[in-house]
Amino acid sequence: MGSIKEAKEMMEGAEAVHSRDRIIIRTSIIGILANVGLAAFKASVGLFSNSIAIVMDAVNNISDAGSSLITIVGTKLAGREPDKKHPFGYGRIEYLTAMIIAVIVLYAGLKSLEESVKAILHPETPEYSTVSLVIIAAGVLVKIVLGRYVKATGEKVNSHSLINSGQDAVMDSVISASTLAAALVYILTGISLEAWLGALISLVIIKAGIEMLKETLSQILGESVDPELASVIKNTVKSFPQVIGAYDLVLNNYGPDTFNGSVHIEVPDTCTANELDELIRSIQYKVYTEHKVVLTAVGVYSVNTKNDHAAEVERELRHKVMEIPNIRQMHGFYLSETNKTIRFDTVVSFNEKDRKGLQRRLNELVETQYPGYTAQIVLDTDFSEQ
Repeated sequence: MGSIKEAKEMMEGAEAVHSRDRIIIRTSIIGILANVGLAAFKASVGLFSNSIAIVMDAVNNISDAGSSLITIVGTKLAGREPDKKHPFGYGRIEYLTAMIIAVIVLYAGLKSLEESVKAILHPETPEYSTVSLVIIAAGVLVKIVLGRYVKATGEKVNSHSLINSGQDAVMDSVISASTLAAALVYILTGISLEAWLGALISLVIIKAGIEMLKETLSQILGESVDPELASVIKNTVKSFPQVIGAYDLVLNNYGPDTFNGSVHIEVPDTCTANELDELIRSIQYKVYTEHKVVLTAVGVYSVNTKNDHAAEVERELRHKVMEIPNIRQMHGFYLSETNKTIRFDTVVSFNEKDRKGLQRRLNELVETQYPGYTAQIVLDTDFSEQ
């Protein structure tokens, strides 16, 4: 029964992945069709009215359509099954896709700025018609709706490529609205702000491209684990009666919502190898079914259960250790009378600049306080530290 249930869970997980891919691709196709249509209309209006701002706006729509196409390709590639060369799959391709979109946005902004500067140096008088203004206004509405839809869908399925595309579309609606405002100013006052507005639009696009690129590069480099996700996973692990504590959770991201990781658990020193084996397998299964996180390793800390002296030593040491600056936690304590060792781990903040010095200080504290015992202390890092 257990194997049947597990197989069913895996099939449901695979179906959820395929459903996510379908949503991303469908949303991207809608984005391509909308942007190509808007680009055609805007380019016609821009060329007819001799408006550099509208032409640049049309070019930006073409780049948006290209971004949606790249999102589709990236989603298809990221969905490939793991193989010998990439045993953790190809999910990180989605981050590369988001980075390419950010580069396209940045390039479009730079080219737009170049053309706008040329128009400032060599100005031409624009000509507007009622039809052109109506098309621009319609474009603003379409971009607002499209941007909100794409971004909301991206947040729903955790697609950074869609989120970037949606943010870009919302920004485009503001740009188009500014273009419309400049046209109205020219009609009412005869003052042409076209080229200057084009330059301003370009700077906004460049800023957005840089911010998207920084965010995506940060994701590729590897960001800290979401503290909320780390907390719920630890709580799931600690839900087993035999588990006294859960520590040292490490999660490696292999694409949106795709994590492999490891954790340490504290268990009584009376547990047998068979009991530990069953416990670890149960923990791995429960964490995967509830959080879709694969725990590739579950380490074990043994806890003294029949040694009153060990409990007293732990209380005394915990008090002294936690008074030391930048130590956030102490766990995994065990006192061995046979080997005359005292071992435990401490979680050290990223603010600590001298970890070697801290290690020496802890060793001296233990071996001075309890002569005859050897200190075995590991300095851990909290990868979900806020």
